[in-house]
Order: sequence, then structure tokens, then C-alpha cells
Amino acid sequence: MSKALAGKVAAITGGASGIGLASLEAMLAAGARVVLIDRDEAAVMAIAEQQGDAVIPLVIDLLDPQRCAQMVPQILEKAGQLDIFHANAGMYVGGDLVDAEPDAIDRMLNLNINVVMKNVRDVLPHMIARGTGDIIVTSSLAAHFPTPWEPVYASSKWAIDCFVQTTRRQVFKHGIRMGAVSPGPVITALLADWPAEKLQEAKESGSLIEASEVADVILFMLTRPRGVTIRDVVMLPTNFDL
Repeated sequence: MSKALAGKVAAITGGASGIGLASLEAMLAAGARVVLIDRDEAAVMAIAEQQGDAVIPLVIDLLDPQRCAQMVPQILEKAGQLDIFHANAGMYVGGDLVDAEPDAIDRMLNLNINVVMKNVRDVLPHMIARGTGDIIVTSSLAAHFPTPWEPVYASSKWAIDCFVQTTRRQVFKHGIRMGAVSPGPVITALLADWPAEKLQEAKESGSLIEASEVADVILFMLTRPRGVTIRDVVMLPTNFDL
């Protein structure tokens, strides 16, 4: 594979599993060093040991406001620069709204919206000072149409998709590209809350995406000429509408 990201430093939140891990592997293969940010210390350290010096481990619970505020200073202390920020950490609450626990709603909205906004805000001064940078946010197909089985989750992604598109229009003048990748159902731990029969039906019908396929799209977004911004990629399984 071409080392299109050679010399670049990326940071990925929620990078120890699912789309985040697939993104990490794709960026490593393209020559980047990657700061792996996740709250799962055992998983972070295992991946760092497996992948070698190109992975810089950073264990942070982003729902801890003080730890979250220290993320960017720690990235810069460990890596010296930041060229790519992939805001990927998120959680899922599905099912009928009446059955959702208030604490679960608060945690999900905090992580899926507030943390992303704060993380992006914190990386911008460094990227603005350097006059370059790429910010990718993991959104969802749920951001693009109302999905009746996940009103809380879908609402968080509608909000963050608006954030990406409005902030992009503020920062492009600084040489910073910003975009969202919006996949349909991906085979990750986030689907653990799906009803068993729905998940089995989706698997059997070919209505799920592999995390590696999302990572391929992210790498495509990052490797366009600097004069081209991929603003938003919506990707879904071909059989999604069956």
C-alpha cells in the first residue's frame, strides 16, 4: 500500500475497537503514527504492544471532563504534532424512547455530541497555527433520515452532522478540512443493543457493513488533494432496504 500518510500523526478516539480500530489499522498501513485514545486500558496496551512504536497509547475516559480537557496537551506531549483527528468515540441507545433510562440518555448525548464538540474545539488551535489539518467525525446513516427504532441515537447524530457541516465552513479558511463518514449498520459492539432477531435478520440478508469498509472510506477522504474536501460520505449495505 502507498504510504500516503507518511510523516503524519493521527489521533483516534474510541480507537480500541470497531470503526476506530479499523481506522487505526488503515492509517498505520498508510504510514501514519497514531495516538490510540480509549478508556479500555487493557485493549489499548494490547494493541500498542501488537502494533509497535507507530501506535502511541493514551488511556482516557472522555466522559471525565478533566481528563477530556487534557487530551490534546497529552497528544502533543507524546507525538509533537497532530495532523489528523478522528472523533470516533460514541455509544448507542436504541429502542422505544419510553424505555430509555435517563442516565443512559445523558451519557450518550454527552459522549456523542458534547465530547466531540469539545475535542474538536481543543484540536483547532494547533491545526490553525500550523495552517493545515484534517478532522473526520464518525456520524451515522441515522443522521440522514429518522430511524424509528433509535430516536435518541439518531438525534445525537443529526446534531453532530450539523456541527460538522457548520464548523467546516468556519475552518476551511485555515487550511483545515472537516468531514463526516455516515455508515449504515456496522458490525461492531454498538449493535449489542439491537434485538437478537433484528441482528440475525440483518446478518442473513447482507445488510451490515464491515468496519474495515468504513476505514477504507476514511482513508479515501484523508488522501484527496488538499484542494478537495469530502464533506460527507453516506455509505450503506447494498441490501439495506430489503
